[in-house]
Amino acid sequence: MSPAPTPTTARVDQWVWAIRLYSTRSAATAACKAGHVKINGATAKPAQTVKVGDVVRAYTAGGERIVAVTGLIVKRTSATIAQQHYDDRTPPPPPKEERVLDIVRERGAGRPTKRDRRLIERWRGRE
Repeated sequence: MSPAPTPTTARVDQWVWAIRLYSTRSAATAACKAGHVKINGATAKPAQTVKVGDVVRAYTAGGERIVAVTGLIVKRTSATIAQQHYDDRTPPPPPKEERVLDIVRERGAGRPTKRDRRLIERWRGRE
């Protein structure tokens, strides 16, 4: 019995789930539908195919991840095998002293007003 042939393309939702960017296949599909997964800069639909050499940018709960496709898998395997199928190009997080401090509001101050929210966003650098 010969080994299964390696695929030339794979669905993006299967691939990002198989390399463990998302914990479930349905979460990967939902992220694609919401526009949180991009292939070579273009928003990807769940059934869009990826091939070796593509750059996938995914917004996850842990932050933005940028990975290059070096191999195709469609089934979830161990983490060590999954790491062989992508090259992580995510920039390292900034040092602690460069990170913006969280804004702490006084207890009982209520919801922030529109002006407060805009100031908070400006302090966090998301303007």
